[in-house]
Amino acid sequence: MDKKGSVLYVGKANNLKKRVTSYFANRKSLGEKTRILIKKTHKVKAVKAHSEIEALLLEANYIKKYLPFYNLRLTDGKVYPLIRITKKDKYPKVLIARRQDDKNSIYFGPYPNTGAMRLVLKTIRKIFPFQSALSHPKRICLYNHLRLCPCPPVFDSENLKKKYRKNINHIINFLSGGTKKVLRDLEKERDTESKKEEYEKANNLQEKINSILIATSPSYPSFDSQVNPNLKEDIKNEELLVLKKELKNTESQVSSLKRIESFDISNISGKFSTGSMVVFINGEKETSLYRRFKIRFTKGKPNDFAMISEVVSRRLNHREWPFPDLIIIDGGKGQVSSAQKVFKRKNLDIPLIGIAKREETIVTSDFAVIKLPKNSKALHLVMRIRDEAHRFAVSYHRTIFSKTVKS
Repeated sequence: MDKKGSVLYVGKANNLKKRVTSYFANRKSLGEKTRILIKKTHKVKAVKAHSEIEALLLEANYIKKYLPFYNLRLTDGKVYPLIRITKKDKYPKVLIARRQDDKNSIYFGPYPNTGAMRLVLKTIRKIFPFQSALSHPKRICLYNHLRLCPCPPVFDSENLKKKYRKNINHIINFLSGGTKKVLRDLEKERDTESKKEEYEKANNLQEKINSILIATSPSYPSFDSQVNPNLKEDIKNEELLVLKKELKNTESQVSSLKRIESFDISNISGKFSTGSMVVFINGEKETSLYRRFKIRFTKGKPNDFAMISEVVSRRLNHREWPFPDLIIIDGGKGQVSSAQKVFKRKNLDIPLIGIAKREETIVTSDFAVIKLPKNSKALHLVMRIRDEAHRFAVSYHRTIFSKTVKS
């Protein structure tokens, strides 16, 4: 800023001290425009951002707000790119623009770093898929197969159009710096779907929340370098450590959480009954170890307790499969009790917990109830594993039901 308080230049840096010092340490190496900038500078103001994405969006918003003279002059006549959203279109598009020439569109930027801006869009698109072509072809595009583009031929129902517009609103809030609002909205949607027992939808929303938390975390890598391959692993390890701590001094305490198995049942009034087993290794799902069970002994009887007992028993008959460090049952005290009886018959002692629906409370082996806060990383991990078991059980149940109807 100059003596009058006018903003001369806006920039971002991972190491602010190093960046500012570089302007004063060796002035001879600076260009003429930069030397004039330094000469006019009277005050430096710093704003701390919590992540690389937040810093990039903040930089763009400040440039748009203050129109700093040297942000424009230091580009040697180049025009900074903008993000354009055609919000008033039937199917809004997210595009890259160089000029604000459409009154019906919303613009974000300008962004001094074009590469970083493209990476931000790439990150957002994985969370909230969007169309990126002004005139989308009438056929389904390649990006739709990559789950990055909700093509008009696919998203032709009112519900899907409404869902797509909701995604566009999330993108607008995200680019405006309203990350917390986006997270609050998604968490509210997740809780609603979970209460309705729509676990697949709840799991999809939780994955979006996790992706945003990862992308906006302080440890998220700089856009100027490659993504840290250990970042996701570090977050999973933290979740496992928190869960291990929560189960300490209970009947379900564990020494390790390398292998977690979860079981669920799906049926219609006892018919077409199926069971699922999903396996998570070090907090990550291992689909090659998933197993599904067609209920044999309780056909036609809507008895979840007996079905859980059958599935757990049949799983434990496979001694060639490594025993888990923890078993998670979708259900409360009744389901936990059924699994415990199987353990006693087989003379096994495996840490066990259940997660009760609606209240999302954890039930330990001795039927003690643990109520964790909604933002608990341990609870999110257990819910994610439970939801995956539910999804897998339902998918097999639908397959059997479909085959029966067709035959």
